[in-house]
Amino acid sequence: MNPMIFSSPHRDRRPVCMKKHDGGRPAPRPYLYRNADSERCGTCSERQNTIRHLTAKPRRGFFFRLINIFILLVTLTAITGCITNDDFADTPTDNFEALWKTLDEHYCFFTQKGIDWNEVHTRYARQFDASMTESQQFEVMARMLSELRDGHVNLYTAFNTSRYWSWHEDYPKNYSDSLERIYLKTDYLIASGLDYTILDDNVGYIRCESFQNGIGTGNLDRILLYLQACRGIIIDVRNNGGGNITNAEILASRFTNEPLTVGYMQHKTGPGHNDFSAMERQTLRPGKGIRWQKPVVVLANRSVFSAANEFVKYMKCCPQATVVGDRTGGGAGLPFSGELPNGWGVRFSACPMYDKDKNLTEFGIDPDHKVSLADSDFRQGRDTIIEFARRLLR
Repeated sequence: MNPMIFSSPHRDRRPVCMKKHDGGRPAPRPYLYRNADSERCGTCSERQNTIRHLTAKPRRGFFFRLINIFILLVTLTAITGCITNDDFADTPTDNFEALWKTLDEHYCFFTQKGIDWNEVHTRYARQFDASMTESQQFEVMARMLSELRDGHVNLYTAFNTSRYWSWHEDYPKNYSDSLERIYLKTDYLIASGLDYTILDDNVGYIRCESFQNGIGTGNLDRILLYLQACRGIIIDVRNNGGGNITNAEILASRFTNEPLTVGYMQHKTGPGHNDFSAMERQTLRPGKGIRWQKPVVVLANRSVFSAANEFVKYMKCCPQATVVGDRTGGGAGLPFSGELPNGWGVRFSACPMYDKDKNLTEFGIDPDHKVSLADSDFRQGRDTIIEFARRLLR
């Protein structure tokens, strides 16, 4: 029988796993991952039934989820020997070594991307010395991180943030905000960050620019009720850079009537590049409230990333859904955060995610129909990808 979860008597009221661990005491249950109705204990790895407490603090946005993930990273220190600031001094060379080793032990895509991280260390270590300014340190560290070719890898300072954007900048955009305004016109509706309207051929159109903000159950009910007479709907997530993966699940859950296996994920279990847990199944469960029973077309491009990439993955498993446009940008590594001795923050992919066939989705997800935005259509005020989706729904 699974141990129960009770509320902690401490101020933060974190749930704790009541199975006895070291010393015969209940162990705090650090956040690893959760689905709609269960959680897993970070100490004993047993699945727990979740009891929500009215006195608990309300769920907050994506930034606070990152804090929860960072708590996990700290917890894993005892298990994997994670680097702490105490191991290095605040010098240019030690800051470099701390950054390199943190990635070495916790980044999750070295093997899949064919990266020789030791060779990277040799090449960049010789560029550091005690006379470097902060700007010089940042420049070299940022170049090293770009070797990972990962949009989830960033270095945060008070004066700049490193980023890798080639995952979408090196490809056609296949999206135009000026064309979007033509289709939405001026009388479109807005709810929970979703813009929606009915096109003149009785096709519903929902524009989802981000999964950063919460999507309310009541809002989704009102949107789908408004679109109920439509022959089908288009959900446009082009240029959606992600956000909170829970919001992606909430939206996708309105397009299935039964639980679906939509993918798998893993987490690091040690400092080795291939030290991972067994694959954990991801299940998309039917949402409460109104569920859409007609065809739906999802529009994607290379700027679909992270949680939006997951949304496309979920929708490809839904029976009435079709994906149109370009391959997504990927971003299938759940990010962790850490800190260097000088106080700079670092974010990196730590938990790889896969589709239902156990294919890694870090490099993107192909559409069911590849369609590009044509210059001739653009000049006429037509979005080639939207028009293709409309034809599918006739």
